[in-house]
Amino acid sequence: MSGARRTGEGAPVAFVLGGGGVHGAAEVGMLQALSERGIGADLVLGTSVGALNGALLAADPDTAIDRLTHLWHTIDEYSPFDASLIERASTFARTRTHLHGNHRLRRMLMTHLEARRFDELTLPFQCVAASIERAGARWFHDGELIPALLATTAVPGLLPPVEIDGEHHLDGGLVDSIPVGRAIELGARRIYVLQVGRIEQPLTPPERPWEVGLVAFEIARRHRFVDAMERIPSHVDVHLLPSGTELKHTDTAQFRYRDTSNVAERIDAAAAAAGEYLDTLTDTPEVVRFAGPVDGDEG
Repeated sequence: MSGARRTGEGAPVAFVLGGGGVHGAAEVGMLQALSERGIGADLVLGTSVGALNGALLAADPDTAIDRLTHLWHTIDEYSPFDASLIERASTFARTRTHLHGNHRLRRMLMTHLEARRFDELTLPFQCVAASIERAGARWFHDGELIPALLATTAVPGLLPPVEIDGEHHLDGGLVDSIPVGRAIELGARRIYVLQVGRIEQPLTPPERPWEVGLVAFEIARRHRFVDAMERIPSHVDVHLLPSGTELKHTDTAQFRYRDTSNVAERIDAAAAAAGEYLDTLTDTPEVVRFAGPVDGDEG
């Protein structure tokens, strides 16, 4: 497919950070690789866990890598899902819609993110959530920051919908899991895509009963990103950074949302893989540069 082309130096640079739960640790490794090569962002966009990573980056780009690395290496101390079976059962019995409250996530944000409003961030930042009432995407870019981050990370069934201005919101991955199209709309000319690894693996037809739902979920999750990649304008340069970790869509382990045992490995693997990819780039114009299958029929 046609796509990532080099453009002139000085063009607005966007970092686009996708969703993926605990696998979002990989994005920290990608940020390390970018930082080590002197590549910074003019604009940061994020979905779900990518929005959490992106907000910390946008708050203070100079210290973000150290702060994110520390946060992810100590994530068990702040995990929004650190609840006993009894507590989860009690929450579900009371709400009948979700297993966890978002109070732990709020506490983590209040502890690690000094900014409370979008206009307090150093870099322009936007995140997306799914509006229930409008059945569509709602982009947040001004006003209160913490509620927006709670909205974009409101995983259905795990965390409660977040009410903002009379609307209820769920996880942004439902409407735009990797918002490349939004970056292009906002004028980005060079885009670095930070993602957790799923889109690097081609989709295949299900072969077992439980794979039917997994494949369907992955199509729903990927299709907007795939469409955006197919429509990249000729003047826009997009680089899909590799995660260094194979994350198959049929592997049920990816849904172990409380498993943080391989956070350090994910960070290191992504830093190495993304760094290797970035080192291959040249300033030769009109060169297609993609790191992973993103064709419409492969994901």
